[in-house]
Amino acid sequence: MLEEGTLTVSETGTGQGSVISPLLANVYLHYVFDLWAERWRRREATGTMIITRYADDLVIGFERQADARRFLDMMRQRFEEFALTLHPQKTRLIEFGRYAAHNREQRGLGKPETFDFLGFTLICGKSRRGVFQLKLKRKTRRDRSRAKLQEIKEALRQRRHHPIPQQGRWLQQVVRGFFAYHAVPTNMPALVVFRRRVTELWWRTLKRRSQRDKTTWQRARKLAEDWLPRPQILHPWPSARFAVKHPRWEPYAGKPHVRFCAGGAQ
Repeated sequence: MLEEGTLTVSETGTGQGSVISPLLANVYLHYVFDLWAERWRRREATGTMIITRYADDLVIGFERQADARRFLDMMRQRFEEFALTLHPQKTRLIEFGRYAAHNREQRGLGKPETFDFLGFTLICGKSRRGVFQLKLKRKTRRDRSRAKLQEIKEALRQRRHHPIPQQGRWLQQVVRGFFAYHAVPTNMPALVVFRRRVTELWWRTLKRRSQRDKTTWQRARKLAEDWLPRPQILHPWPSARFAVKHPRWEPYAGKPHVRFCAGGAQ
């Protein structure tokens, strides 16, 4: 690996951040995990099993708890054979789905657990009518949103004395880029909050340009209306997008009763 003119040689792993790393990881996991997991689903699973992988992030859904426990044990063994390990904090079994809330309530437990995947927190929730929502709720992870807002705050500090139109054009690009990824169904409240936080940061930045600055909150909201994109859902449900662009071999693929793991299409 050549980095800043220095050549290093490693017999394991790939250089973090290098262009070739994701490609090599996908090739490796295709043979170590994908083909093996697909064979396990056909031969070992006693119920429905859904597999979603993006790079080294995995979400696997099981109809039956026994399948989930057997698969996890066998996956650990499989990975050990190829010098791989599962992340101890990120790897867990959770009860999730249509009957999770009812079953946990019967056992005196709280709401079903959530999990994070590709920048979103996935929630097993109910619709406005109070019935189980077949399509998972996705919400931008709080830590990702906070990190992005902190990044914007630092950048605004450096642009404090730039003309307002120049600041507005830059913020417009940043907010539009954030929405381009996070504007998924059920995530509208998080988008609204993010835009409001950006407006607040911009207002505080303008007020710090001078001790005599008299920029009011109403003026800041007007600037936001002029420059910042309004939040709107830009992506269809993953199952709808998959059915059109990636037809599955299963005979029941694309039908309403099939549930694909939300987030896998990002």
